[in-house]
Amino acid sequence: MELTLSLAGVLGALLIGAISPGPSFVLVARTSMAASRIDGLFAAVGMGVGGVIFSVVVLLGLQAVLANVPWIYFTLKLAGGLYLLYLAVRIWGGAKEQIAVHSSEEGIQSSVRKSFFLGLFTQLSNPKTAVVYGSIIAALLPHNLPLAATVAFPFLVFLVEAGWYSIVALALSAESSRTVYLRSKVHIDRFAGGVLGFIGLKLVSAARSAP
Repeated sequence: MELTLSLAGVLGALLIGAISPGPSFVLVARTSMAASRIDGLFAAVGMGVGGVIFSVVVLLGLQAVLANVPWIYFTLKLAGGLYLLYLAVRIWGGAKEQIAVHSSEEGIQSSVRKSFFLGLFTQLSNPKTAVVYGSIIAALLPHNLPLAATVAFPFLVFLVEAGWYSIVALALSAESSRTVYLRSKVHIDRFAGGVLGFIGLKLVSAARSAP
């Protein structure tokens, strides 16, 4: 019973973190409106896989590594910030471009593959997520976690992350959302690019000012 409550507490805290607005939400929302529902869902799966990777490395001791080897965290922040700035420039620069409609199965497969990796890399680009994962797991999970729970935990994390972003994708890929997006594409894309650019600049600035 105690283990179940601990797992529920960790997953609840991670869900709250996922719901909080950030680059992941921005990317899934824009992908769902600009591309398609299936693209949004594949981006959500990418977010889930990113969460699994974070949970596994934290269980393996990444939190201790980041605390004791500052240059690794510096490198992660710098790389993550530069990646978000790259996305911001691409989205801002393409704000006036018309949305391409895929007319072949090959085009659709290429699109969803791109959406998956966009979601995955966006999730992994924020090293603060690794710290949040580490802090939550260290605070709420028992240290003597049974093997079965250790194996199941990453899958539960996937359900939380991919589940939430799938809800976002389904809600924002509706026809009404798509109509609003197409009507205001330039402004929405520039807002999304601005948010990602701001977060990217904060990460780069934090990396540069790190001791």
